[in-house]
Amino acid sequence: MALHTLPDAERTKRLTTDELRSHFLVDDLFQDGAVTFRFADLDRVVLAGAVPTGGSLDLGMPDELAADSFCERREVGILNIGRAGTVTVGDDSYYLGNRDLLYVGRGSGAISFASDTAGSPARFYVVSYPAHGAHPTTLVRKADAELEELGSAEQANRRDLFKYVRPGGVESAQLVMGITEIQEGSVWNTMPAHTHARRTEVYLYFDVPEGDVVFHMMGEPQEVRTVVVRDGEAVLSPGWSIHAGAGTRAYTFCWAMGGENQDFGDMQFVGMEDIR
Repeated sequence: MALHTLPDAERTKRLTTDELRSHFLVDDLFQDGAVTFRFADLDRVVLAGAVPTGGSLDLGMPDELAADSFCERREVGILNIGRAGTVTVGDDSYYLGNRDLLYVGRGSGAISFASDTAGSPARFYVVSYPAHGAHPTTLVRKADAELEELGSAEQANRRDLFKYVRPGGVESAQLVMGITEIQEGSVWNTMPAHTHARRTEVYLYFDVPEGDVVFHMMGEPQEVRTVVVRDGEAVLSPGWSIHAGAGTRAYTFCWAMGGENQDFGDMQFVGMEDIR
C-alpha cells in the first residue's frame, strides 16, 4: 500500500511541481480488475479504488493496518462513480447505481465488489478512517442524499452539493462524505475558499471529460499553489490548506472529511482580498 507523507505548510512553499504532485496528488487509483490502495498520514485516511472486470474483487486486508479485518477498527465510505455494481459486506449485498454510496460501519464483515457488466464496470471509490464507535451499515441512493444548491451563474459557480454521510443523516464515527456537481456553464468550486482547522479533507475529481482538466488550488491562503487534476485523481488537503478549483468544463468531485468534529459548517472562510 503506497504511503503519502505530507510536508508542512512551510516546506510546501518551496516544492517544485513534481514534488507537490508526489506528496498531495493521488493518481492511478482506478485500475481494471484490481483493488488499489493509498495510505496518507492525514488523519490516517486510507483510499482505495476497486474496478471489477473479471468477477468479484475482495477488498482484502493490507498488512500495514495490522488488523484481522479491514473494518476491525475502521469505518468505510464506498461511492460508485462507474456503472452499476454490487458491494457485499459479510452476508449482505447492496446494489449501487452510479453515484450511490454505501457506508460500512466498524466491526463489519469482509467487503467485496462486483460489476453488473464486466465490459462496463463499476468504479468503487473507497474512503476509510479510524472509528471510535460502531454505526449501522447503510446504503444511500443519490436521490435520497441531502441536496444544497449553491452559487450563481454570474460567479460561474452554480453547483449542487449532495450530503450522504453527515450528522442527522447517515451517522458515522468521524467520516463526513458527499459529492458536488458543477453545473454546465460554471467552472468554480469552493470559491471564496476556506480552510479546516479541525478537520482534513480529500477531493476526488471524476467525470472530467477526456482532454479537460481541473486546476485545483491548495496551500496557505497567502501562498496558493496549483495542482492540475484529471479524471479519477484525488488531492489531499491538510487543515491549513485551502481547497478550491476551476475546470475547463463542468465536472464532479467527491469530498470526504475526517478529524476532530463532524460539523459541516466548521470552516474558516478566506476573503478574496486575502488570497494571493
